Amino acid sequence: MRLHFTEAQRAFRAEVRAWLEANVPAEPLEDFDTEAGFTQHRLWERTLSDGGWGMVTWPKAYGGRGCDLIEWLIFEEEYWRAGAPARVNQNGLFLLGPTLMEYGTEEQKRRFLPAMASGEEVWAQGWSEPGAGSDMAAIRCTAVRDGDHYVINGQKTWSTRARWADWLFGLFRSDPASSRHRGLTFLLVPLRSPGVTVRPIRQLNGLPGFAEIFFDDVRVPVDNRLADEGAGWQVAMATAGFERGLMLRSPARFQQTARRLVQLYNERRAEADMDPAIRDAVVRAWMGAEAYTLSTYATASRLIKGGHIGAEASLTKVFWSELDQRMHETAMAILGAEAELLPDGGGDESRSWLEGFLFAQAGPIYAGTNEIQRNIIAERLLGMPRA
Repeated sequence: MRLHFTEAQRAFRAEVRAWLEANVPAEPLEDFDTEAGFTQHRLWERTLSDGGWGMVTWPKAYGGRGCDLIEWLIFEEEYWRAGAPARVNQNGLFLLGPTLMEYGTEEQKRRFLPAMASGEEVWAQGWSEPGAGSDMAAIRCTAVRDGDHYVINGQKTWSTRARWADWLFGLFRSDPASSRHRGLTFLLVPLRSPGVTVRPIRQLNGLPGFAEIFFDDVRVPVDNRLADEGAGWQVAMATAGFERGLMLRSPARFQQTARRLVQLYNERRAEADMDPAIRDAVVRAWMGAEAYTLSTYATASRLIKGGHIGAEASLTKVFWSELDQRMHETAMAILGAEAELLPDGGGDESRSWLEGFLFAQAGPIYAGTNEIQRNIIAERLLGMPRA
């Protein structure tokens, strides 16, 4: 497969590159899992939005630019090439946003999408519970209808960005007598509501990237429901498809990691070549990143022509999560003992690879564990019987 860009696409790339070169902060922002870093990243989201780059694929009426998916891939390539800050509102932009486009009312789209694109409102994800991790059908947190409100009671955990986020989107059991996939409703919940308690959970790097959330008679308007009552599973599966498939992890992210890995190998080649397997791993990392890129362009082209993402999103999720792990494991092998230094020791290069390595360990878990994804692949794509 060879990519051939049109004159208009090349002009778009040049426009993106010029804007980023003029606006990307000269110094890296603090980690967005710190309070100061969260504020800095929110301001960066505003800068992107003011420039018309908040979420390029959304219609202009919703704070976007009206671009197609090929232009989005081009934008992502330039974004990662420029070393621009990570998107603190990725849960909203890449997961809830596409879901709102598909299931939201016109009023909901106009209410939530522009504020999402600008970073004015940052979103957390509310799937997992203490007894419902990868198995979302086991959700027990209830949302019982009371007039024009739902009353929420229960707990969510491992909620990404919830420590300082403004809103949460999640799945709740609106029929307490129901079980499994039935009786679930998709709700949008303001995290400053009375009765909400947010407690941070520290990651491997010590920062509160997650939180557990407790709901004690929290009242949420019925207008904050996506789709019909009891249709939550269908809506959540659409969101999970966006998470596993196209939007959450653009190929540019892994192309950038592959480029950095090649540079690291070339800088330390004399030491790295003492283990013949390292050179092979670097080449395979580059090939994997390029293969994922070509596959994503093919998927984007199919979607532009009216196609859909189905169970094959599980294949994509397994591929990119395990590719990310392999690339960082290879970098750690090149760095050797230096890679084991804690963040306060070593140079910026080793610290960056260590942080990336720690985060990569979560890849096979979030967006649905890879074990579950392999079950989906076996049953829905290969037609194999359930174990």
